[in-house]
Amino acid sequence: MPLLPPTDPSHPPIEITLRRSARTRRFSLRVSRLDGRVTLSLPLRAREAEALAFVRAQEDWLRRALAAVPQGQPLGFGALLPYEGRMIRLEPATGRVLRLTDESLQVPGGSAQLPARVGAFLKARARDRLAQASDRYSRQIGRGYRSLTLRDTRSRWGSCTHDGRLMYSWRLIMAPPAVLDYVCAHEVAHLAQMNHSPAFWEEVRRLMPGYEAHRRWLKTEGNRLHAIRFDSPGTDPS
Repeated sequence: MPLLPPTDPSHPPIEITLRRSARTRRFSLRVSRLDGRVTLSLPLRAREAEALAFVRAQEDWLRRALAAVPQGQPLGFGALLPYEGRMIRLEPATGRVLRLTDESLQVPGGSAQLPARVGAFLKARARDRLAQASDRYSRQIGRGYRSLTLRDTRSRWGSCTHDGRLMYSWRLIMAPPAVLDYVCAHEVAHLAQMNHSPAFWEEVRRLMPGYEAHRRWLKTEGNRLHAIRFDSPGTDPS
């Protein structure tokens, strides 16, 4: 990943991810609204020096776009965390096991271990809930799936391959339960319709009537879930 040195010494350098593609015909810049990652798409044979010169010409726009990206905050004791659509407070605790109440998640250990322990807790709960929902919907359509994996994806909340492998973002456990269920209904529907045709959306509607509201929630509120950082303070979140 090349760095773009700042024109103004008071500005930090900008890290650029280069993405070469045979289908790309010209330079194009993209700034992720989720994490501020800067991606420069360029043709396969383009020279890196020319690409960086293009970025340099766009530096003012690029820094404005980066300044507009919401800055996620690492978790700490006392912070509020969304869990199944409600806000719970992270509280210190003794012992070895995390304890969930109606209003809090009690986490043993120090502040440095807090983000990783909370992240592991959410992933375990997400796997259980996503498996339950996927099993329920797959029984309804009479089609089984081959496997279920969790990832921290930014571009999609779930996916289904042609051979029946389901993938979900574990961050769905922070969304309202009906939103998580919608994503499972959506992906399981692909077991019957590997497309987004009218027949596919009818399958989704049969599995979850009124799914449209939950789809809209992801579009309007989903970025808030991605903005929560589970790296420890002072570490590289990548």
